[in-house]
Amino acid sequence: MNDVAALTAWLSSSPLAWLALTVGVWCVADGAAAAVGRHPLANPLLISVVVILILLKATGTSYAVYSSGVQFIEFLIGPAIVAIAVPLFRNWSTVKRNALPIAAALLVGSVTAVASALIMGRMVGLPETITLSLLPKSATTGVAMAISQSLGGEPTMTSTFTVTTSIIAAVLLVSFMRLLRIRDPAAIGFAAGLSAHSVGTARAFQLDPVAGTFSGVALCLNAILTAMIAPIVLAILR
Repeated sequence: MNDVAALTAWLSSSPLAWLALTVGVWCVADGAAAAVGRHPLANPLLISVVVILILLKATGTSYAVYSSGVQFIEFLIGPAIVAIAVPLFRNWSTVKRNALPIAAALLVGSVTAVASALIMGRMVGLPETITLSLLPKSATTGVAMAISQSLGGEPTMTSTFTVTTSIIAAVLLVSFMRLLRIRDPAAIGFAAGLSAHSVGTARAFQLDPVAGTFSGVALCLNAILTAMIAPIVLAILR
């Protein structure tokens, strides 16, 4: 008990220790995923989230303390998204040839994600705040939180829903695509980015560079479109 108390006190007084701990957990999780051939269930983010949650609970560390220590990682989300422009530029001709299918899939997927969350939330009787927090779950986390706040939802709740959605979609992506007998890397990647945003994009790049490129396109466009259509869908289905 004394050891746990000492560890808790140290982590609370030195929140930056959580930064090193988080990076270390991720490296171990990524190594474990590589060791099993990148099996969908061995998702590094899923493993890292579970381990960090256990550590936070065991040490009694609040999310505020943890967040203050890992702000630098949150800052890197922006540059990581911008870096998607590199494979996009390299595969621009392929993207341009598929402009019409991209537009159609984007519109259908984005509207379906928002409308289904709203309809299902009301069908099961969820409180309105939770339902509104669910609406932008298929947009990337930062954008989803901003959309949620503008609609009257709870941004913190939205971040949880968004990350959970992305992990589940990334884990099931390959198996679901095989079930549907879809082999085109562009189609797989676009579906990953549309439904699982950043986590799906990371998974898509592991599968194929073209899949990763299309996933990045879907991630960015869906974030923009979700911000536009969420208030419209909400107004129509009031």
